[in-house]
Amino acid sequence: MMQSLVKAIVSALSELKGIEISADTLSLEKTPQHFSGDITLVTFSLAKMLKTNPYQLAQEIGEYLLHRTTYIESYEVIKGFLNIKFSTSFLVNQLLSLQSTYSQVDNPKKIIIEFSSPNTNKPLHLGHLRNNFLGDALARILEAVGNEVIRINLINDRGIHICKAILAYQKWGNNETPASTGIKPDHFIGKFYVLFEQELKKQMNELQLNEQQLTEAPLLQEALQMLERWEANDPQVRSLWQTMRDCALEGFQETYRRTDTYFDEIQFESDLFEKGKTIILQALENQNPFIFRDETGAVVADLTSFNLDKKILLRSNGTSVYITQDIGTAIHRYDKYHPDEMIYVVGNEQEYHFAVLKNVLHILGYDWSSIIHHYSYGMVELPEGKMKSREGKVVDADDLLDELHQLAKEIAQEAGKANELDPATQDFIFEKIGQAAIKYFILKVDPAKNILFNPNENLEFTGNTGPFLQYTHARICSLLERSTEEISPTRINIKAFEPQERKLLLTLLDKNQILIEAAKTLNPNLLANYLYELASNFNSFYQEIPVLKEPDTSKRHLRLYLAQKTAEVLKSFGQLLNIYMPEKM
Repeated sequence: MMQSLVKAIVSALSELKGIEISADTLSLEKTPQHFSGDITLVTFSLAKMLKTNPYQLAQEIGEYLLHRTTYIESYEVIKGFLNIKFSTSFLVNQLLSLQSTYSQVDNPKKIIIEFSSPNTNKPLHLGHLRNNFLGDALARILEAVGNEVIRINLINDRGIHICKAILAYQKWGNNETPASTGIKPDHFIGKFYVLFEQELKKQMNELQLNEQQLTEAPLLQEALQMLERWEANDPQVRSLWQTMRDCALEGFQETYRRTDTYFDEIQFESDLFEKGKTIILQALENQNPFIFRDETGAVVADLTSFNLDKKILLRSNGTSVYITQDIGTAIHRYDKYHPDEMIYVVGNEQEYHFAVLKNVLHILGYDWSSIIHHYSYGMVELPEGKMKSREGKVVDADDLLDELHQLAKEIAQEAGKANELDPATQDFIFEKIGQAAIKYFILKVDPAKNILFNPNENLEFTGNTGPFLQYTHARICSLLERSTEEISPTRINIKAFEPQERKLLLTLLDKNQILIEAAKTLNPNLLANYLYELASNFNSFYQEIPVLKEPDTSKRHLRLYLAQKTAEVLKSFGQLLNIYMPEKM
């Protein structure tokens, strides 16, 4: 629909004014509710470019569209705003041709998306949930429009933080296991990482060491020695490391299954960091002008000519840092997949890190470094005092999901939802309601923003919440189930729409444009907010005009068909956001 209109406006400007413009230069928006029209063309910038009167230009384009197209019923000009109204027959045909399939991009790409990327020394936390939900939604959206997407989870299973947990278990583990303690495997590992930090702090207090003297603490010295032994493939260290890593992975997988998050490939830092190390040493040997050893013996990249600092690539003792493995990983991925884009879903505190990564790859001679895109996102927090984690510092993902499940159960039962369902189905629905609350809340806002998630507010069945979308879908399913006749599009033959019908229909027809724009701009929030608009418009439509009780057969079938299509879009777009839409609540 919009493509036809845009093409017609471009033709109008070509024929009337002799100018060729691209569709991107047109400013089109929905006509405000108190004006007549469906779509408004804002002509001020066009008029300025043509050095003409905006009102006159809008009139000329309106007349052209009215007489040169078959789908414009009327137009109205308010100052430089051209309000365009589509014909009823055209809109009905557009509705009947609305496909359940997705529009496809013209030039599909091969895209790698790295997301989640947990450390194997602690369980997933609230920050991982935002990362997981954003990465998963991006992958689903990009795939839906025709791209080939490769989902990668890079497990951070090496480094000093991992050695801290291993050393703590070695010292104080007493041969405990997740099974013997009844603790979820990743939480079991996290317990020892926390214990190390507690014992380190205690030791520093006893020795009267400050933060600048941290490396003088004997416990940290032991951890650093263990890291050297790990990188030297010490069999004792590697064996315990493997056991503890497998524990953490088992726990992560349980949480991924719970939230329907999956990956095409799991990669491990431990498998890839040597590649980066080798490439850096080769560049040093080849006398790369940007790479040298400093006075401490560390290998450094001088990035000052790129408005960055000098960056350590290898420590003076030869061990790797984060950038080392990221260099090797990026090269490994490019060589294996030859992608058009590599998207890293990582918090905004790592913006500098990715600027360094791109520039180090560039000075190493990898021209494809420009395809790297850091998909940055802000912090997500909870109101103080709510849902404190078992570790007291961060909010564990499992704790939050458990609490959301319980809150969903309490709120749904108070609201009288799901009472007719059997206990197992109720439990399933409560889990999906709780997850919808946080998934939708995270995905409806600009990823760059820091957000405060209030569980009680976002579990409401009204307002801009995930459960509201779910309730609307279930409400439509109930309506369609109560209908005693098969919906027949061929019986739809109307002369004019009610305002509520027209508004809902126009929202449905935005479906493909919204999806393509979300994929183009990497903004899942466009989809989320579109679903809220669609659900809101349906509820207004359903409350204000009769559906099953409408005596006119043509109108009744139109309204049932609108309801059916709304449910289809809620469900299909819900799947792209990984939000389950129940048929009953």
